[in-house]
Amino acid sequence: MANASDEVLSWTSQDPRQSQLFSTYGVLYRFQTDTNNQGTSVTTLWRTIRANKEDRVAKLEWASNGGLGRAVIGKSTMPMADLVRPDPSYYNSRIFNGPDGYQYRWRPANNPAGDVLLQDQNENVIAFFRPTRPQRYNIGEVHGELHFVRNAGAGIVMHPPLMDTVTVTAMLYRFVMAFGL
Repeated sequence: MANASDEVLSWTSQDPRQSQLFSTYGVLYRFQTDTNNQGTSVTTLWRTIRANKEDRVAKLEWASNGGLGRAVIGKSTMPMADLVRPDPSYYNSRIFNGPDGYQYRWRPANNPAGDVLLQDQNENVIAFFRPTRPQRYNIGEVHGELHFVRNAGAGIVMHPPLMDTVTVTAMLYRFVMAFGL
């Protein structure tokens, strides 16, 4: 399934809420989870825009019981559950509406690698997550890879609003599958 033109990000940590995604160019995304003054866990997604400069992409405020809470992506606020709605079409699949208004679906590929596919509204695979055997790097221990398929579908998966949303929903998908939410 991987292609030479894919953008592949190595994903550190078994806990996606406290992890980094990096390539040969360095860290591109970083999830940082802290507890705020009210005792709520808040995960912030940072995107590297140049050396020593990051932009906040999203803020995820977890429910007091550790479950899904509220997401702030750009200027939009929504329940996290809206980003990982169960889809009865496929076992363990989750759907969300992208910043372009189209519906996207994370679903297991049912292949030996254990890939989780991201499909656009026409069922083109535009990204996928591949679990890997833990491997140590200087940035951290890698537990998976997030592949962006550059030329699939409309070819816009690498554009920041969609790429950021894909990264947030991939993290949430991993979280809901790990905890059976």
